[in-house]
Amino acid sequence: MDVVLEIFDTFLFDWAYATALPASSFDHGKHTATEEATYTFSSRREMPTAHRSATQFLQLQPSQFAYMSAWSRGSIWRQGLSLYLITSLFGLVVYFAFASLSYAFIFDHASFTHPKYLKNQVRLEIWQSVKSLPGMAILTAPLFLAEVRGYAKLYDSPSDAPFVLYNYLQVPFFILFTDCFVYWIHRGLHHPKLYKTLHKSHHKWIMPTPFASHAFHPVDGFAQSVPYHVFPFIFPLQKFAYIVLFVFINIWTILIHDGEYVANSPIVNGAACHTMHHLYFNYNYGQFTTLWDRVGGSYRRPNPELFSRESKMSRAEWEKQSREMETVQREVEGNDDRSYGEESRKLQKKAM
Repeated sequence: MDVVLEIFDTFLFDWAYATALPASSFDHGKHTATEEATYTFSSRREMPTAHRSATQFLQLQPSQFAYMSAWSRGSIWRQGLSLYLITSLFGLVVYFAFASLSYAFIFDHASFTHPKYLKNQVRLEIWQSVKSLPGMAILTAPLFLAEVRGYAKLYDSPSDAPFVLYNYLQVPFFILFTDCFVYWIHRGLHHPKLYKTLHKSHHKWIMPTPFASHAFHPVDGFAQSVPYHVFPFIFPLQKFAYIVLFVFINIWTILIHDGEYVANSPIVNGAACHTMHHLYFNYNYGQFTTLWDRVGGSYRRPNPELFSRESKMSRAEWEKQSREMETVQREVEGNDDRSYGEESRKLQKKAM
């Protein structure tokens, strides 16, 4: 995140902090061009004595505003606040941009007539997400701060990798590592002592739309993201690969909630597998693959009817899904407090 922080510092935060927290004359005299630095020095714990970019691949010279704030770029308080703001903004932008695109061009709007589609569901999903993302950012920012201050094993040049082939292996290694730990964290969140407090808010959506992708309790959403942040503290990871993977994870989370069942794969845990999880609760906890569900005995193959538009939207399939879902839901949650509403039933009758 040091690269992202340097970009924001250069184009926004230097000016913002200089305006909001201007340096005194004495402080300003200390912040000279030869003494100031970006102070975004992942993999470096020593204080730099001259401007040093976070990456050799992008050279950004700081403007005069970089030396005009009481909070220099090296201030831990400034870095923490900046990273919180970046994380919140990034989460909201990616969520609304990609969930909206998926909703408009991929999501099958015929799902509105499913008997388990909630009244005002999209609005409720968006509101839950907007409430939760800032909370997730508060919990995530300290991990980004530790990365920026040099405690992670992020590296810049491919030549800094442990060995040349690692530059290619790090991505599948990251996927396999995080898939394993997300599985066990997600499964743990289904324990009765945690489910109703933390995870139930995400299972409110029986037939989710892409806007349900980030509709978590903040602690739940953060807990399932921990493996992604822990990885670079344990294993080397190239800085730009980390940024790309972070964006990919957020987009993937949206895609597995889009209701378009393209991947009928025994390996990939796609939207069909995740739909089975939302319908029947106790299956398919994995994020990317079905590997750990198979190991843990929680894999459930998606209903074959899901891969035909005619059958997946049929009355018979919906009634079958609803009957089983209601049985499992009572076992897991007790009374169903969801509001399906008359609108969904009326739309269903019209569609049939």
